[in-house]
Amino acid sequence: MSQPQKKSARRRSRELVVQGLYQWQMTQHDAMHIELNLRDETDEFNRCDIPLFKSLLSGVIDQVETLQQQVTRYLDRPYEDISPVEKAVLLLATYEFCHQAEIPYRVVINEAIELAKTFGGTDGHKYVNGVLDKLAAELRAPEVAAGRAPRKTDPA
Repeated sequence: MSQPQKKSARRRSRELVVQGLYQWQMTQHDAMHIELNLRDETDEFNRCDIPLFKSLLSGVIDQVETLQQQVTRYLDRPYEDISPVEKAVLLLATYEFCHQAEIPYRVVINEAIELAKTFGGTDGHKYVNGVLDKLAAELRAPEVAAGRAPRKTDPA
C-alpha cells in the first residue's frame, strides 16, 4: 500500500492563497488582514512557504484588475458567473504565469488543476485547465511553443 504524498511547503502556500483570495472576494479586506486571519484559523500556515504565500497573495490582490482582464479573454461565460474558487485559482495561476517565470507553465497549470480539484466544484478543474491552456499559449508563448515542438528522432 502506498503512502499519501506529503504536501510541499509551496503547495500549502498556494492552497492558503486560494483560501485567502476567496476571503478577499467575500470581504475585500487587505492582504495583511487576510494573512492574519489565516494564521489564526489554520495550522497549515506555519508549514507553508510564508514568503511565497505573502508574495502571491499581495501580488494577486494588487494586480487583480489586470489579471481579470487577461483571464476574461479566454472565458466562455461572464467573469461574474465563474465560481469564487475558480476565480481564485485562475487569478493565482495568471499571476504566476506573469511573475514567476522560473516556474514552468506546466507546473503552474498542474498546481492550478490540483487546487481546483481540492477546493472547487466537480468539474471545475477541467474548466480551469482549458482556460489556462489558452492563457499559457499567450503569456508563455515561447515556452509553450518549445514544449509542443516536434522532437527530432535519431536516424535509424
